[in-house]
Amino acid sequence: MSISPYSAAMEIYATLGVDAEAALATLARTPISLHCWQGDDVAGFERAGAMLEGGGIQATGNYPGKARTLDELRSDLDTALALVPGKHRLNLHAIYGDFGGRQVERNAIGVEHFRTWIDWAKQRGLGLDFNPTCFSHPLASDGFTLSHRDATVRQFWIEHASACRRIGAAMGQALGTPTVTNVWIPDGHKDLTADRKGPRERLEASLDAVFKEKLDERVHRDAVESKLFGIGSESYVVGSHEFYLGYAVTRQKMLCLDMGHFHPTESVADKISSVLQFVPGLLLHVSRGVRWDSDHVVLFDDPTRALMEELVRGGFLDRTAIGLDYFDASINRVAAWVIGTRNALKCLLAALLEPTARLREFEAAGDHTARLALLEELKTLPLGSVWEEHCRRQDSPGDRVWLPTVQRYEREVLAHR
Repeated sequence: MSISPYSAAMEIYATLGVDAEAALATLARTPISLHCWQGDDVAGFERAGAMLEGGGIQATGNYPGKARTLDELRSDLDTALALVPGKHRLNLHAIYGDFGGRQVERNAIGVEHFRTWIDWAKQRGLGLDFNPTCFSHPLASDGFTLSHRDATVRQFWIEHASACRRIGAAMGQALGTPTVTNVWIPDGHKDLTADRKGPRERLEASLDAVFKEKLDERVHRDAVESKLFGIGSESYVVGSHEFYLGYAVTRQKMLCLDMGHFHPTESVADKISSVLQFVPGLLLHVSRGVRWDSDHVVLFDDPTRALMEELVRGGFLDRTAIGLDYFDASINRVAAWVIGTRNALKCLLAALLEPTARLREFEAAGDHTARLALLEELKTLPLGSVWEEHCRRQDSPGDRVWLPTVQRYEREVLAHR
């Protein structure tokens, strides 16, 4: 009787002290939060032309088939999720509410505008995550929101972010899994500024006002996200990494590390063990910056593998929420979801199959030669056979099998938009 590829792989990993079954069990219970904005190029459904006013976020490319309605976006998501093994989550921005064609100001949004999303997620057994949308709005047109000089503008964004936290808590309550509501703002200066202190003082006060209402951590978690620089904020960003690290430590909030929000030579993986010494939890936005925060589709590459290795080596998975954050409009958007999510999961599986105990034994003994040799040899072990077994158990297509489904969906659905 011939042995299956998975059984052969399992035996090989066992010789290194790795339990492939335990790795698959952990992988199956670790969700990835897919980002809704990949499906429509970060436009949302708040109002026509929202992307064009008030500092919108640009997605490059004009591949046909962009979702234009909530129904189209949900159809695209259903197609993508069916091609990703496991049960996952969806990350929503506030501009993706079901507003029924009505103009609803952002500081007036409520859970009623996301009931259909909650129902959709409940039917599919998914969790939801959430974000205030502090861009693509007239009151963000000068590049400032929660750190704005004008107290009236600041108050508007405080009310918006506060409303989003309450919506997130309602989502978590309804779905039985805590929602992570992540605050990111674009505030900053294009050119040199004479006052770096003032905006950061205002941002600190605004965030304190946003987080003043205590919410049940069993249904809701808060996160804050930094950025190195942005288009229109090349010289100064109010919410820098140092600012939010200090804020997260002193207020005991989750810190969001976005892989595209740091210098290209920085290792985001290296930050994980430092940050989690002092904050209660971590939110990862897994992305791929080319030159900088260009938000390309996630690959099975060294930076992503290093990220997952740190989570596994440090025993941090239970304290980390893993989400995706990219928006590529140059290729099929559904395929972009599938490729990026499957790659994130493959990187996690590779980390779970690492013989960490043996590597640490070499390191403790000062045998750095053996450590390096084993790390390199791991790269050619039969990870693919274990991945295919995971896909089979989760009733999801394996590699080289899923793409025809997307191509058929493009011909039958996307091409008619």
